[in-house]
Amino acid sequence: MKKFSLKEVFAPKIISSLRKYNKQTLAKDLMAGIIVGIVAIPLAIAFGIASGVGPTEGLVTAIIAGFLISLLGGSKVQIGGPTGAFIVIIYGIIQQYGLSGLAIATLMAGVILIVMGIFKLGNVIKFVPYPVIVGFTAGIALTIFSTQMNDLFGLGIRSVPANFIDKWICYAQNATHINWWALSMGVLSLLIIILTPKVSKKIPSSLVAIVIVTAVAWALKQFGGVNSIQTIGDLYELPTGIPVPRLPELKIAEGETFFSTISGLFPAAFTIAILGAIESLLSAMVADGVIGDRHNSNTELIGQGIANMVVPFFGGIPATGAIARTMTNINNGGRTPVAGIVHAVVLLLVLLFLGKLVGYIPMSCLAGVLIVVAYNMSGWRTIVGLFKNPKPDLAVMLVTFVLTVIFDLTVAIEIGLLLAIVLFVKRTNESTTIKVFHNEIDPNNESDIALHEEKLTIPEGVEVYEIDGPYFFGIANRFDDIMQAVREHPKVRVIRMRKVPFIDSTGLHNLTTLCERSHRENIEVVLSGVKPEVQATLLKAKFDQMLGADNICPNIHAALKRAQEIIQ
Repeated sequence: MKKFSLKEVFAPKIISSLRKYNKQTLAKDLMAGIIVGIVAIPLAIAFGIASGVGPTEGLVTAIIAGFLISLLGGSKVQIGGPTGAFIVIIYGIIQQYGLSGLAIATLMAGVILIVMGIFKLGNVIKFVPYPVIVGFTAGIALTIFSTQMNDLFGLGIRSVPANFIDKWICYAQNATHINWWALSMGVLSLLIIILTPKVSKKIPSSLVAIVIVTAVAWALKQFGGVNSIQTIGDLYELPTGIPVPRLPELKIAEGETFFSTISGLFPAAFTIAILGAIESLLSAMVADGVIGDRHNSNTELIGQGIANMVVPFFGGIPATGAIARTMTNINNGGRTPVAGIVHAVVLLLVLLFLGKLVGYIPMSCLAGVLIVVAYNMSGWRTIVGLFKNPKPDLAVMLVTFVLTVIFDLTVAIEIGLLLAIVLFVKRTNESTTIKVFHNEIDPNNESDIALHEEKLTIPEGVEVYEIDGPYFFGIANRFDDIMQAVREHPKVRVIRMRKVPFIDSTGLHNLTTLCERSHRENIEVVLSGVKPEVQATLLKAKFDQMLGADNICPNIHAALKRAQEIIQ
């Protein structure tokens, strides 16, 4: 038995990156780290506020998680921190369990990620169907968009319903309370974010929007007497530094126990872990294609897990790899984890020395930033493309999208995956064919290459059935129905299994039942061309004793010869 080796699953990229490190690489990493740190400032603040916590928590998460993910992760260029994908689920956890529940759920998610990495499940995440990913990502984007209407229009609603439909009903009921000054600041921020890349793609458009709109709002307040534009400082305590670490305290509701509360948090923690794993590994895969490297998925999961186990002690929120910031890092020359560490240092300096300035940022300006984030997340072009794909893929995407918006992400992922599996089984079942031969077999019709072989004559009293595809529960019953439909009772049934890659327990049970019924009807069963993997399964089930070793033949020639011997 092979011994477990920690190096196989945990080998941070920073170790190999520093072996050949030089001044040129350091200069590039410093520049990329500074730029991506500046880009991350408005996003960290916006994600923190939109999640229901505050600007300090968003920045703290970006600093601590960003540092740890770069230091311990399995990608050279991954930039970690809070992302828009978590907004919906974080908000829901806080509504139900409070900030203490969020801290415990994040801690649990970190443990799950580490376990996934240790058990080498990094590659398994890649098998999540693409329509499911597109569906819940688009659903999250629409949900983020819907959460920003209160701040964008300055409606002043103190308690916005969590449910998507109720939220929009509430907006409609308060449509007469629009704050036109706030809306103008939001629209201005949107225009700046949209137009800045047309001037220069290297300048972070969201930061430009925040600086200009904040300056305009301040000037309107100081010189124009406009006091109705709500800012971050009006709602949140301004960040002054890294909070003192403290143990998360789980508040247990009346009538609940510790274990019942933990059980209630587990689905949310699992969703955070799965979502974080999917987003970070997708980001790492995209980055690999750009820089020509190969990330270590298991190390990346462990690094993400450690980061999510640490941030709750500082009041932070769940974090993962952020593809937009990662691509910003790459495009500005970042090639090692040092760039990610520099990005975290830049954010720390902002938190320590510019925290008070954050309070002047208008809430409607942040709403504009998040609306653009939601638009970029939506992937509407991909959705349009899926309408040209097979209908099952479209159905999976639409169901996942609707469930994400109407219910929550946990339900959406569970149902989306289940539906994708069911449809996959249906497709596989339909792709498996069963042929029945009565008189002869023409080898030339069964190959793309002309074999120029003579036709094989099937002896009288022998029927040949061929299964083309996996012999599992989806096909087993269909094969049985075809057998029943053949009214004639032959003396020998030859079952060709050369194109059967595997057989499951239902198929095995079906085959056993068929053999037993055939014996009762005095019909011999001969298996032909059984693959080694399938034959091993049959031998474990003692098929050689049931049929006789001579009745399991390597090819159709031997099988027909054996059938002839039985008849004689």
